[in-house]
Amino acid sequence: MAEIIKIGIVGCGAIGSSLAKAISQDFRGRAVLSGFFDIDVSRAGRLSKLISRKKNIAAPSLESLIRKSDLVIEAASGAVSWGIARKALKAGCDIMIMSVGGIASHYPELLKLSKKYKAKVYLPSGAISGIDALKASVVGKIHSVTLTTSKNPLSFKGVRYVQDKRIDLEAIKKEKVLFNGVAKDAVRYFPQNINVAAVLSLAGIGVVKTKVRIIANPCVTRNIHEIEIISCAGKVYTRTENVLHPENPKTSYLAFLSAVATLRQILEPVKIGT
Repeated sequence: MAEIIKIGIVGCGAIGSSLAKAISQDFRGRAVLSGFFDIDVSRAGRLSKLISRKKNIAAPSLESLIRKSDLVIEAASGAVSWGIARKALKAGCDIMIMSVGGIASHYPELLKLSKKYKAKVYLPSGAISGIDALKASVVGKIHSVTLTTSKNPLSFKGVRYVQDKRIDLEAIKKEKVLFNGVAKDAVRYFPQNINVAAVLSLAGIGVVKTKVRIIANPCVTRNIHEIEIISCAGKVYTRTENVLHPENPKTSYLAFLSAVATLRQILEPVKIGT
């Protein structure tokens, strides 16, 4: 009989709650929810009542959740994802990171901890397509990787970079480039908007060489990510137009689905794709 994996979730917002429902419904017999942790204790309690009606599996602390889990899923925020990952790995616990932007600058240390404590790290592809082609291309030689992200101006409300530049988002009537640079800076300036740049960089040629353009476009209603990869294998171009998550408009629905797909890769014996 295959071993049942105990999964703990950190962050009980829309994404964490959606993943909890998917695990309890779609992976029964292969995985079990070991608990939930959220800085807002009441949210963890509510999710526990919703998913596990027989007993309270809300954890009193992050450390206690890690102790009773084989795999921890971080679904909190980029501000805390690195701290969560570090604690999980030091305890020998595998981790799936949703807020990839928060660990991008710590990637070398993440690799060291993973090897030292023999724990695995999973980074879902998120709201973009083409990661398989990128991972294959990097085995050869990549000449350039460019990401162009287009969103409705109101998606950038509250972003410090936009405020510092004194950009009036409501006054934008046509396509406007907010940022044109490298992924390292894009992740730093747009922590809640550009997780995909971190995933793309880590899978490919790094945060310094990966180019990023961020566009505010009042004509778009979906988050659009266009990727161009030029390598010795040829040229790859992808365009992903994302439907927003029904419970969290700041997140694309595909980002949630990619996490479920990653869980399938972990739990199923046959692995498809690069």
